[in-house]
Amino acid sequence: MMRIAKFLARAGVASRRGAEELIRQGRITVNGEVVASPALNVSGEEKILLDGEKLAATEVTRLWLYYKPTGLVTTHKDEKGRSTVFDNLPSGMPRVISVGRLDLNSEGLLLLTNSGELAHKLENPATGWIRRYKVRVFGEVRKEDLQKMRQGVSIDGVNYGNIKAEIESGQGANSWLKIALSEGKNREIRKVMKFFGLEVSRLIRLSYGPFQLGSLRKGEVREVSSKVLREQLGSSFEL
Repeated sequence: MMRIAKFLARAGVASRRGAEELIRQGRITVNGEVVASPALNVSGEEKILLDGEKLAATEVTRLWLYYKPTGLVTTHKDEKGRSTVFDNLPSGMPRVISVGRLDLNSEGLLLLTNSGELAHKLENPATGWIRRYKVRVFGEVRKEDLQKMRQGVSIDGVNYGNIKAEIESGQGANSWLKIALSEGKNREIRKVMKFFGLEVSRLIRLSYGPFQLGSLRKGEVREVSSKVLREQLGSSFEL
């Protein structure tokens, strides 16, 4: 037995949090009854429907590397009608969700999976996985500010933890920084850079934990083999 929200995440319907929202909206039924709580336990033998439709059979957990271009939002449906990541994936891709997000003007590595449960696990800062970025900024980069970033800062009541930033190259008022962090709050890099008087003009995610952008081209998708997936995730990531 498992909680209905976890079952829906495993079925690839949405992340655990997204599944809870579907339940709150009254869109999930079990044996004809609208589910009232994400804590409901199910075995999987029940008749579980989303918007009156039977869920697809649970598939083997899969993971893809995707080079997200700028100009796409990381959501399945945008209220402003903007183009989304999922509208622009190559044909033949199954229904997938993202592991975390990259904002509209950011590019680089985005992990995609057919398992909401895996997405939930990989997004958790407890993994200790480092996300690495290459960031171009405009303004004066001061060494003392880079040191303060390592110590963490509080901006508008939000605490941002250890950000390791190093100058890779510079020309005039423009600099390329190498940045590493393990949490990744919403627009964290942009907000922290702005706090220190730096304007981000380009942001590229190079890696997420052990997975690298590598030679991927913009808009390209590459599946991680099941062998590599098992090797990288290890027993602590059993679903």
